[in-house]
Amino acid sequence: MSTPKKAIQKMPVKKIVSKLPIKKSAVHSRDAAKEEGGLPLSVVIRRRIEAQKARFHANDNISAFIKPGELEGLVDEVAEKMQAVLESLVIDTDNDHNTQNTSRRVAKMYVQEVFNGRYVDQPTLTKFPNVSRLNELMIIGPITVRSACSHHLCPIMGRIWIGVLPSKASALIGLSKYSRLTEWVMCRPQIQEEAVVELADMLEKKIKPVGVAVVMDADHFCMQWRGVKDRDSKMINSVMRGAFLKDSNLRREFLALIDRK
Repeated sequence: MSTPKKAIQKMPVKKIVSKLPIKKSAVHSRDAAKEEGGLPLSVVIRRRIEAQKARFHANDNISAFIKPGELEGLVDEVAEKMQAVLESLVIDTDNDHNTQNTSRRVAKMYVQEVFNGRYVDQPTLTKFPNVSRLNELMIIGPITVRSACSHHLCPIMGRIWIGVLPSKASALIGLSKYSRLTEWVMCRPQIQEEAVVELADMLEKKIKPVGVAVVMDADHFCMQWRGVKDRDSKMINSVMRGAFLKDSNLRREFLALIDRK
């Protein structure tokens, strides 16, 4: 039997959200949380992380502490809290057809898309032996990237170029894997300066090249959409490691080649 509309309008936010359809996997996640003292799922996950004395900053990956099915539970919890945000912004989500399901759409966007790099495992990177003993400069890019500023959760939209100078003993990875790894790192709230350093660290660890370089060029909507509202400002920063840092000729060649793209 459906609840009369007038009755729903008088309900508190939590009761309204509780009437939204919930997937079975989310129900299992909520049941798991209840077994641990009836705590919200986010608190249960947080306690697991704290028990291991691990960090869970905005740009950290916490997939090791999330059990199967719990991401749907997180979507439910975020949707409930986002509904409360909309209510506090004095938005009539009961009668405004454009915002009736906004809380769930935003929750799914954060957990399953724009911040997904926090909650899922690192993509598998199949490595190949350097049979041909390649040791020449390789450039990958531009790779389109989408991230979010951890200060205001505003979009960061830009491009990344990766330079790799392999050694004869380096591992090689497929071209698409650079894009997948980059997306995994970028799909988190963060600042650009730290993101490119993390990406460079991971590439060094995975490939073990003679040198690696990462350049990122991005628009920051926290400047364009709010604050000074400067439409033309961008941030460009680079990380140079190994041969790219020591050899100025190699560095110039890399920067000159990406400037043509």
